[in-house]
Amino acid sequence: MKKSALTYIGLGSNQGDKLRHLQTAVDSIQQKIGEVVEISSIYETPAFGFNGQDFFNACVAVNTRFSAQKVLVFLQEIEKVNGRQRATNGYEDRSLDLDILLYGIEIIELKDLQVPHPHLHKRDFVLFPLAEIAPESIHPQFHKSITQLKTELASSGIKIASAELKLETLNFQQFRYIAIEGNIGAGKTSLATMIAQDYKAKLICERFKDNPFLPKFYKDQQRYAFSLEMSFLADRYQQLLDDISQYDLFADFMVADYDVYKSLIFAEVTLQEEEFNLYKKLFQIMYKDLAKPDLYVYLYQSTERLLENIKKRGRSYEQEIPADYLENINKGYLNFIKNQHHLHVKIIDITHLDFVNSREDYVQVLRSIQES
Repeated sequence: MKKSALTYIGLGSNQGDKLRHLQTAVDSIQQKIGEVVEISSIYETPAFGFNGQDFFNACVAVNTRFSAQKVLVFLQEIEKVNGRQRATNGYEDRSLDLDILLYGIEIIELKDLQVPHPHLHKRDFVLFPLAEIAPESIHPQFHKSITQLKTELASSGIKIASAELKLETLNFQQFRYIAIEGNIGAGKTSLATMIAQDYKAKLICERFKDNPFLPKFYKDQQRYAFSLEMSFLADRYQQLLDDISQYDLFADFMVADYDVYKSLIFAEVTLQEEEFNLYKKLFQIMYKDLAKPDLYVYLYQSTERLLENIKKRGRSYEQEIPADYLENINKGYLNFIKNQHHLHVKIIDITHLDFVNSREDYVQVLRSIQES
């Protein structure tokens, strides 16, 4: 999964309700591009290069998983929605002007995109707000900090406006340990990884790749079911015991892409009755030792969508998983959830969502979790 790039975006407006235009831009960037982590003050500056009303200018810092080219497309869409009409050349009045100033430490030279912004070092209405939120960031071409570039400008009459931009923050401060669960191919590892990256959480991922019985099980379920479920149980128990014991549940935030109770859910589907009864006794002994998540998130997807996801990710040993097996697993999860009274459970239907490729879908899932 692509890691986030810290991107700085310049905002400007000198038409209509300038504050509203900038605030709408911040909200849209948060919704479509990535997590807005910092916002500068608003600076009031005279129009540059033409006669027009004074501008409101600001900068935001954004963590985004999209490429710089994709970010540019989003910014142009946001401008258009807010009434921006681009002239063929020259400077002009504008309801909203959005520019990529820095994209990590990358240097990009394309016909329609140059990063760092080629005029960044010349403009007080860019450097002043940028220096406020990124003073030590280094210009990758000039090898100078933003603060250094700012001090090299001639004295300016730029001033801070009394208006302020607001940021809707998404956080999980009310949780210390979240378990993301779901059927095979539901996207639980992707979601857990994204949350861990964005909110600096300890990530606990199931070590299914190390299980030698998994490929054998999909070829001959009856023969290898008990061996598979026992090895998974032992590994999940040891991993959670080790990882959670190393973290302070009252001081650290953890997110796991599974909960150990999945062992019992899968075992009930795959094992014969006598095997399952023995397995259940062993499970209950182990289960008592483990910390329980303070939020259990179940990602529901239709069987058809699960099969599409399984095919797309291309693990050879999963390609022959039958639909009825997935349906039985889903029934097992829902039956478990229905009978739980000690767990805080949140079911999120993501059948029609693509939170990996759509920031808007991701934010929708985050809000569902946050409101739990």
